[in-house]
Amino acid sequence: MTDNSFPAQQQEPPGLTAPMDPLPDHGEESYVGHDRLAGRRALITGGDSGIGRAVALAYAREGAHVAFTYLPEEAEDAAATSALVADTGREAVAIEADLRDSATCDRVVAQTVSELGGLDILVNNAGYQRARTENIEDLTDERIERTFTTNLSALFWLTRAAVKHLGPGASIINNSSIQAFDPSTTLLDYAATKAAINNATINLAAQLGPRGIRVNAVAPGPIWTPLQPATQTPEKIEKFGQDTPLGRAGQPAEVAPAFVFLASQADASFVSGTVLGVTGGKGVF
Repeated sequence: MTDNSFPAQQQEPPGLTAPMDPLPDHGEESYVGHDRLAGRRALITGGDSGIGRAVALAYAREGAHVAFTYLPEEAEDAAATSALVADTGREAVAIEADLRDSATCDRVVAQTVSELGGLDILVNNAGYQRARTENIEDLTDERIERTFTTNLSALFWLTRAAVKHLGPGASIINNSSIQAFDPSTTLLDYAATKAAINNATINLAAQLGPRGIRVNAVAPGPIWTPLQPATQTPEKIEKFGQDTPLGRAGQPAEVAPAFVFLASQADASFVSGTVLGVTGGKGVF
């Protein structure tokens, strides 16, 4: 095993943080806030683990109050994220929600606004990806529907519900992927949703710009999150991320600062309609 490799391991989907070896770095010991988001109110979908947890922690340490969604089977991870946010002195609102219908998305936004007193930042982070499939003939109706509904329809439903609460200076940040630019044939459905997210990001930026709302996306490369042992074979886990120019996978803590930058009106007030790559050197174009 090289310094940049991971021990072979596997989990049942959707995967949890505690069994991972090594544990992901969400910035627990390293992220230092500078009040970039003081007093702001953020909703992060899929904030229980991985990139979502790192963003929730970074936002809280930057002064934001945070609501986030999680699936029932992710309650253990959700409790850990809530504790991290609460330790900063900011409010943490954990919302159990499967985002595959518009009524649930409406409820999530309404609960966030009710409990936080408003909404300034929406992070559409929740996503669905399952085991790699070699042939399109093997893509079931259920998988296609779940992938597109979770990754794309929910983004539209949540954004539609949120915009009425967002004012000038507000920010919407979508989680894209290197898969939108360099798609794996074995992730045909997932990669297609990420390409669509890029398109929607640019289009929404044009539509919402006159209202002072900025819309951007972050495109991560290979990042060490529970999604990996839950969707890849143990053999592939051992080499995960080694095909990047930097020769390793990234950690959630290395992605979160991109979300902080894009959310900050002080730092990114003229940044809208862009897709920011955090890929270890893989091209985003």
